[in-house]
Amino acid sequence: MKVLVPIKRVIDANVKVRVKADGSGVETANVKMAMNPFCEIAVEEAVRMKEAGTATEIVAVAAGLPQSQETLRTALAMGADRAILIETDVPLEPLAIAKLLKAVVAKENPGLVLMGKQAVDNDNNQTGQMLAGLLGWPQGTFVSKIAKEGEGLKVTREVDGGLESVALKLPAILTVDLRLNTPRYASLPNIMKAKKKPLETVKPADLGVDVTPRVTVVKVSEPPARKAGVKVGSVAELVDKLKNEAKVI
Repeated sequence: MKVLVPIKRVIDANVKVRVKADGSGVETANVKMAMNPFCEIAVEEAVRMKEAGTATEIVAVAAGLPQSQETLRTALAMGADRAILIETDVPLEPLAIAKLLKAVVAKENPGLVLMGKQAVDNDNNQTGQMLAGLLGWPQGTFVSKIAKEGEGLKVTREVDGGLESVALKLPAILTVDLRLNTPRYASLPNIMKAKKKPLETVKPADLGVDVTPRVTVVKVSEPPARKAGVKVGSVAELVDKLKNEAKVI
């Protein structure tokens, strides 16, 4: 079974995000970038599936700037077999990415699309669901456990009320959650080998997809600074402030 793993290049999760001075967006110049943490989990799970004999080939795919090649090389170093970069400098919205992935799926014909549930830069949590809708494939979202069952998969989903188990027929779309696994660190030999693995570059036009943005960002601003707290001398004073100042009781 071929597994397609979409990944995204985002600002490193350990870096403090800064807004541009003109409020037009988030500052990315001279900022450390990395693979989206949820995407790392998806790559790790695909590699584990291949090690277990469930998957036969892992194809990593990313859409964005040419620098996304670095992120794809990281996926290759982790264990992906080859990579595809859909190169564009246009800001991509979830629906545009889903349409691009649909075109890649039609070309690659994978048995499973394994992806992060969301990207930590915008937290949209839409692309996987949109892709499933466009393809008409079954989907399992917020997945924390995957098991092969017959000709399909049994997955455990993290939902508000606890855990939910669902059975899916293949091909299918899975979006993974944090507790699925712990991604491995790429070893130096594998990093060197990744440089020789195939990485194909295509344009959105090659896939017949219009990625023109449909949403215009008017302004980006940081949240207001929190006011300093105060100490109270008694429970009665605390209750009074909660009631008359905070007005929460």
